[in-house]
Amino acid sequence: MTETSAAPKPRRWAIWLPLVLFLGFVGLVLLGLFRPADREVASAMVGKPLPAFDLPAATADKPGLAFKDFAAGGKPRLLNVFASWCIPCAVEAPQLDQLAKMGIEINGIAIRDHREDVTAFLARNGNPFTRIGADDVSKVQMAMGSSGVPETFVIDGKGVIRYQHIGEIRADQMPMILEKLKEAEQ
Repeated sequence: MTETSAAPKPRRWAIWLPLVLFLGFVGLVLLGLFRPADREVASAMVGKPLPAFDLPAATADKPGLAFKDFAAGGKPRLLNVFASWCIPCAVEAPQLDQLAKMGIEINGIAIRDHREDVTAFLARNGNPFTRIGADDVSKVQMAMGSSGVPETFVIDGKGVIRYQHIGEIRADQMPMILEKLKEAEQ
């Protein structure tokens, strides 16, 4: 009795499968290299009112900061989230000072900082702030959807976040910030 067993014929496409998988992997790597993911985390709070908060003063010479300071009505202003240990915060200081000299109200939130360090930072880099609140555990920062320092928010006269600027404000970005403030007046 002879047993004839036919060996299964290899499928022609199976020979090419490893090459196709390898080329797919290479394609994904190249896509990631030429179009990297956006690492900035934009706030979902843009277009919504600031969360309710009441922060104590971060320095002895400026009052603390609360939601009611923004909700009372008035003209748009900036809310700058910063820290004394943040190098880009020092880089944007001249632009914030220039905005304050133009009559724009700027309020600050000092993140995870010490009063004496904030005072020294402002003495070195200037103090454009009307009010500065101390957010020692980043609770308000997180509630606003801020992911780091520095970040600046344009707040309209009713306490609604109209724009979020991630990173330091550079000199070439000043016209855009002024435009966002103007848009928030409407």
